[in-house]
Amino acid sequence: MAQNNTEVEKVAINDIGTVDDFIKAVDSTIKNFSDGDLVEGTVVKVDRDEVLLDIGYKTEGVIPSRELSIKKDVDPDEVVKVGDTIEALVVTKEDKEGRLILSKKRAQYERAWGDIEKIKEEDGVVEGTVIEAVKGGLIVDIGLRGFLPASLVEMRRVRDLSPYIGQKIKAKILELDKNRNNVVLSRRQYLEETQSEVRETFLSQLKKGQIREGVVSSIVNFGAFVDLGGVDGLIHVSELSWKHIDHPSEVVKVGDKVTVEVLDVDLDRERISLSLKATQEDPWQRFARTHVPGQIVRGKVTKIVQFGVFISVEDGIEGLVHISELANRHVENPETVVKPGEEVFVKVIDVDLDRRRISLSLKQANDSVDPNSEDFDPALYGMPAEYDEEGNYKYPEGFDPNTNEWIPGYEKQREEWESQYAAAHDLWEQHKEFVAKELENAEASAAEDGQNAANEEKVEETSNYSSETESTGTLADSDQLAALREQLLSEKK
Repeated sequence: MAQNNTEVEKVAINDIGTVDDFIKAVDSTIKNFSDGDLVEGTVVKVDRDEVLLDIGYKTEGVIPSRELSIKKDVDPDEVVKVGDTIEALVVTKEDKEGRLILSKKRAQYERAWGDIEKIKEEDGVVEGTVIEAVKGGLIVDIGLRGFLPASLVEMRRVRDLSPYIGQKIKAKILELDKNRNNVVLSRRQYLEETQSEVRETFLSQLKKGQIREGVVSSIVNFGAFVDLGGVDGLIHVSELSWKHIDHPSEVVKVGDKVTVEVLDVDLDRERISLSLKATQEDPWQRFARTHVPGQIVRGKVTKIVQFGVFISVEDGIEGLVHISELANRHVENPETVVKPGEEVFVKVIDVDLDRRRISLSLKQANDSVDPNSEDFDPALYGMPAEYDEEGNYKYPEGFDPNTNEWIPGYEKQREEWESQYAAAHDLWEQHKEFVAKELENAEASAAEDGQNAANEEKVEETSNYSSETESTGTLADSDQLAALREQLLSEKK
């Protein structure tokens, strides 16, 4: 085979020069920096433990996950994405493994210090997101970790700081010490400066006795603070409920919308006293309005004392059954008749609204019903009843007493009346069952109390409210109402 001695034509020319010149040319394309410098680069890879950043160096820089954010235990994917351009600080150009180590959070820290020092000099305001609740306060991300003491979060002390996490807030800078890496913030000072004029105007317009809408902003041991629209007022624990409570959280929680009455406005101290219970009906007033002497009510034994028994007849309302009204016999020890926590039926004897006292009778309640009788008076069991000046029963709206029929178009009134009647009837049935058991236990109760059952006063076996008993002013007196009851009962069968 003939040897081809033809020279190969050159297709490239080395126009750089020598090898040293070429190396210098390559080096000139690589950025020159030192430890502590700020550099900018593009994210090329995101792993669980680190992020790779191309800053134009001969090797890609490594940002460990702990150096990504001032937040603790962050997921790198939540901080950066591939293709993002970010700033980083050079921690070391070459660690023991030859890697370039960078830090995004330190770059952010250095950049932030300059901005914050300028804001501090100008007495300005910083804005950041609350990232953590720690002992004594909050950590706010303002480019670095700013500490906001709990006492300076609001105009008053805040006990629960957790609702602030994730919120953006504005604050003033109180202390700034780069050497100690210490930044102390005050949201309270910011609020005082910005709300002073608004608060003064609001307070001047607020008057005692006004009814206002608000939102519960915080709860403390002695009450609840309510935001009335940028200005907070206090509901003292004694003004939260008509009944006794041990802690405000039993009545309200943070975020609740409430209607309150203004009790007092102290312009000098800029304090507002509010009441929640003043906007609600006094349960004693309601009880006096809906219950009259002679009615039968169900209650629970709350306390037994030497002279009688206290019965809870409604939430927060107790009445007394005097020892003489416990049974148709002489009672030495009330616990032989009732036990704590037992449910009983009692008759309302008297309601003293001024002194907030209710007199009850277990004995008279038991005497008021015959377990074997079908005579039922709904008025005795809480069904509303009205009478005219002559004592005649006023029939419900929409009921024609002449035809004993409901007038068309009054279906709602009929439904309400029948519901009230059914509730009263159910209470009557339960009362009869209770009295039947009481009669069964009467002899054992007397023996326990040291009494001779044979000498006891005999309990009446007939109801004091039977149809044969002459009485006035009850629902059982009307023949027309009797027909109304019969109609209702027949329709339910």
